[in-house]
Amino acid sequence: MSHVEPVPEDVYGSWSASPSPDGEHVAFISDRSGEPAVWIQGPSTPRLTKLHASLHRVLTVSWSPDGNWLACYTAAAGSSRSEIYVVHPDGSDLRLVAGAEPGTAELGAGAHHGWSPDGQLVVTETVELESVALLIDPESGERQQIASGPLLMMLDANPYVDRVLLRTGPRGYRSLVVRNLDGTHEQPVVTGVGPGSVDRGCLSADGQTVYARSDVGRELAALVAVDISAAPGAGRPPLVLAERADAELEDIIPAADGGSAVLLWNVHGGTSALSLLDLTSGHQDDVTQLPRDVVDECRFHPGGKALLLTAEDWADPRGVWTIDLASAEATPLSSRADGALRGSRGASATTVEATDLIRPQLRRFASKDGLEVTGWLYRPDAPAPWPTMIHLHGGPEAQERPVYNSLFQSLVAAGIAVFAPNVRGSTGFGRTFGTADDVERRYGAIEDVAASVDHLVETGVADTHRVGCMGRSYGGYLTLAALVWYPKLFAVGIDVCGMADFETFYRHTEPRIAAAAVSKYGHPERDAELLRDLSPIHRIDNLTAPLLVVHGAEDTNVPVEEAQQVVDALAAREIEHRFLLFEGEGHELLATPNRVAFVQAAVGWASHHLGVPALR
Repeated sequence: MSHVEPVPEDVYGSWSASPSPDGEHVAFISDRSGEPAVWIQGPSTPRLTKLHASLHRVLTVSWSPDGNWLACYTAAAGSSRSEIYVVHPDGSDLRLVAGAEPGTAELGAGAHHGWSPDGQLVVTETVELESVALLIDPESGERQQIASGPLLMMLDANPYVDRVLLRTGPRGYRSLVVRNLDGTHEQPVVTGVGPGSVDRGCLSADGQTVYARSDVGRELAALVAVDISAAPGAGRPPLVLAERADAELEDIIPAADGGSAVLLWNVHGGTSALSLLDLTSGHQDDVTQLPRDVVDECRFHPGGKALLLTAEDWADPRGVWTIDLASAEATPLSSRADGALRGSRGASATTVEATDLIRPQLRRFASKDGLEVTGWLYRPDAPAPWPTMIHLHGGPEAQERPVYNSLFQSLVAAGIAVFAPNVRGSTGFGRTFGTADDVERRYGAIEDVAASVDHLVETGVADTHRVGCMGRSYGGYLTLAALVWYPKLFAVGIDVCGMADFETFYRHTEPRIAAAAVSKYGHPERDAELLRDLSPIHRIDNLTAPLLVVHGAEDTNVPVEEAQQVVDALAAREIEHRFLLFEGEGHELLATPNRVAFVQAAVGWASHHLGVPALR
C-alpha cells in the first residue's frame, strides 16, 4: 500500500461557548494557539481576540449575568488540580477566586452555568476530603459558605428564592439535596424507588421545582421534575417529563424565562440528539439537522431564538456552532467548517483534508458471558486482515464516540486498524451496563477486552499475531490487566497514566478521588484481597508484550508511582519497554507539543512491534 504522513495532533478544536448577556459577543475556549485559552468573537466580524496572555490552560468559560465578568475554569499548571479565575471581558483585573493550592475547585453546572441569577459564582472548593459549597462575589471576593462535607458539590443556587441544589455521594450512586442558604432547612430530592443515581439538575426560576437527570429505578436516564414546595414526604411524586427508549438523557438546559428547556440525548451507540421541551405542557420537538454527529455544551442564545453548542464528528474536531431554532440552520462560529482541519501553529501548521480521514464503523459482538458490547472500528485502506490496536477509554464512566481522534487516524494512516470498544462500565448504554464492572464484576471488563480480540480475529479484521492494546487512565489500567491476563493475545502495549496497583493508587491519589472511587473499584481495606487480585502489578510476570508507558510527571489523579513501578518491574525482568514522562503535565496532556510527541511515539511504537513499515 502507499503510505501517507500521519495526521498531526495539533489540529485544533474549540468548545465551551458562552454568549454575553446582550448577545453581541461569544466567548469560547480554543487550543488554536497551542494550549486551551479564552477567545472572544465580535458581533459583526469573524475576527477573534485572545483574552489575557497570562490566563493559561482554560477548560471552560462562562459569562456573568450582568456581563461584567468571565468565569474561567482552568487546569492548574503542573498538577491535576483545577482553579477558577474571573476576568473582565476586556482582559483586565484577572484574579484567582477559588482553588488555590492545595485545594481544587469546580464551577456549578446549573441553570446559569456556574453563576447564580444575582451574579455570584457557584463554586465547590475541596481540600483533602472536605468540600465546601460557596457563593463568591466576583467584585469583592467575599465568600458565603453554604454547606460542607465529603463528596459534595453545589450544582445550582438562587439567592432570590433562598435555595441551593447540592449533589452528594460517590460515583454511580449520587443524590440531590435542596438546602436553604442559611442552612435552616434541607430536603432530599427523591426521584424514584430502586437503585440508581441522580447526578445532574437545576432549580426552576421560582425555586419550587428541581429538574433532574435520574436513572433511579429505571434503565435509561430520564428528565424528572420534583416538587419541593411541600414538606418532605408530602409533595407530589416525581414526574417524568421526558424519556426515550433508545437514548439516555445527558443534560438539561432551561431557557432564561423558565418556560422551556433544551434536552441533550446520548443515542445508543454514541451519537447525539437534541429536543426542545415545553416545561409547562410537556410537549417536545426534535431539533433536526444537527451540524455534527456528537454535540455537547448547549446553551440558549439571549432571546431564546437560537442555540450555541459544541459539535464534532470523526472528521471534524470540536467546534462552536449556532442553530437557529426557527429555520434549523446551523452556522459555525469558531472555524470555517469547509472540510479542512487546521493546525494550531499558524501559517506553518499542517492542514488536513477531511476526505483523507477514515469514517469509523459501529460493531456489535457478544462478550464471553453473552453481554452485548459495541465498539468503533477504523479500517486502513488496504486488504484485511490488518495489524490492529485495541484502544480502551478512561473512566470507566465515559464512552467511545465517533469523534475526531488524531491518534486513531494516524494509526490508520500507518496501516494499523483501530478498534475502540465500549466495554462494560461505559456510559450511554443504561444503568445495568454502566454498573456491570463495579467491584468484583471488574473481571468481566477484562474479559470484554479478550472478547474484542476474538471478535476481530473471527470476523477477519485482525491479523491474529499482530494485535496490540492501549488505553488511557482507567483504559491504561485495563490495558495492563489485559496484557497480564491474556498475554498470548497481544504483540504490543501502550499504557497511558494507568493504575497498576489499587493499593498504591488509593495510597497516593487525591483523597477526594479515592473516596469517590470506592463505589466503582472497591474499598481499600474491606476489599483488599479482591483489589490485590485485580491489580496488574501482581501478575506482571505474565507480561511479555513490549510496553510503552506514558505519564504526566505532575499527575495527582493517577500518580506517577503507578507508572514507575511498572517500568521498574519490566526492567528487572528485562522486558522491552520505554518510559515517556511529560514534565509539567498532569492527568491530561494539554500542551500541543506534548500531544504531538505522544501521538508520534505511540504510532512509532505500535508500527515497529506490529511489523508495519515506517512512514515516509
